[in-house]
Amino acid sequence: VPMPIAEAGSITLVAPSAVLLDGKTQEILYSRFPHTRRAPASTTKLLTVMVALDHLPLDRVVSVPGGMQYIQPSKIGLRTGERFYVRDLVRAALIRSANDAAESLAILAGGSRAGFAQLMNRKAKAIGAKNSNFVNPSGLPASAHYSTAYDLARIMMAASRYPFIVSTLKVRSTVIHS
Repeated sequence: VPMPIAEAGSITLVAPSAVLLDGKTQEILYSRFPHTRRAPASTTKLLTVMVALDHLPLDRVVSVPGGMQYIQPSKIGLRTGERFYVRDLVRAALIRSANDAAESLAILAGGSRAGFAQLMNRKAKAIGAKNSNFVNPSGLPASAHYSTAYDLARIMMAASRYPFIVSTLKVRSTVIHS
């Protein structure tokens, strides 16, 4: 239900940017600097997972690529050659915000970090996130890695069309096994 205009003016936010979109019409109901570039941090992982799921079946068993032990800071301790279902790497990326899981998915789906960044940017543009640029799958700070509140809302709306993402975001914890 849209908030009456009189009440919308009484919202107190500490966030430097915000946007509230109508889920059906995509009309902006409330905004504060919605198109200002900001670091998207771990919200990047929503786009990472969407792109990974566009290229990898949930039930595929994959081997962890080399170098994941060097990924910082948030990780679950993946080891080179360890085998997981894609769905479990997705769960680790979304529930635990595991950068090693996000990086693994990126390399497995895109062949390399740079190749995956191209897929991320193509997907972002396709869903209407046109003022963003992604250079890594985890959201770690980088000068050319940015998004806007509006674009992140578009990404979230697109993520809501992936049933596995929706169900995973409702979970607070899980156990995965290699």
